[in-house]
Amino acid sequence: MQRWIHGYCRLLDAVSAGLLLIMVVLVFGNVVLRYGFNSGWTVSEEVSRWAFIWVVFLGSIVAVRERGHLGTDLLISRLPRAGQRVCYAVSHLLMLLAAWLVLQGSWAQVLINWDVSAPTTGWSMGVVYLSGVVFAASTCVLLVLNLLRLLTGGVPDAELAALPETEEKAHTPSH
Repeated sequence: MQRWIHGYCRLLDAVSAGLLLIMVVLVFGNVVLRYGFNSGWTVSEEVSRWAFIWVVFLGSIVAVRERGHLGTDLLISRLPRAGQRVCYAVSHLLMLLAAWLVLQGSWAQVLINWDVSAPTTGWSMGVVYLSGVVFAASTCVLLVLNLLRLLTGGVPDAELAALPETEEKAHTPSH
């Protein structure tokens, strides 16, 4: 299962890189056209905004998998193993609830906006809100899998309390 998730996250990274490339080309090209030739692409702002939204949501999926979101382990690291396991479960359940709410809200917005056309491209505005559906559904799967790993004893002690090292922490000499 981890191999599938790893492959999925690599795909998300590749799609995000492609979207970033599109954003750079559109924004830079539009700047050059505006200042150099007094013209421009009317779709540039809209498409680059949509690409940015998708990059944020796709990157958030990868960050959930890699535990890359902000957090602190000040309290958790001082708890006994049982307390760490309870906090891990509670935090994952709360994140699962939040992701479920995002899924419901995003899906409702997709349905409401599917027949609404964007001003410059004419594309369905539902595509914007679909990014929230993809994020929330993927995040729910990742969180449920983490909870199953916890229940089956597959979560190592280091993952219960420790946050991934930051660059500052990795380069700070220990005393």
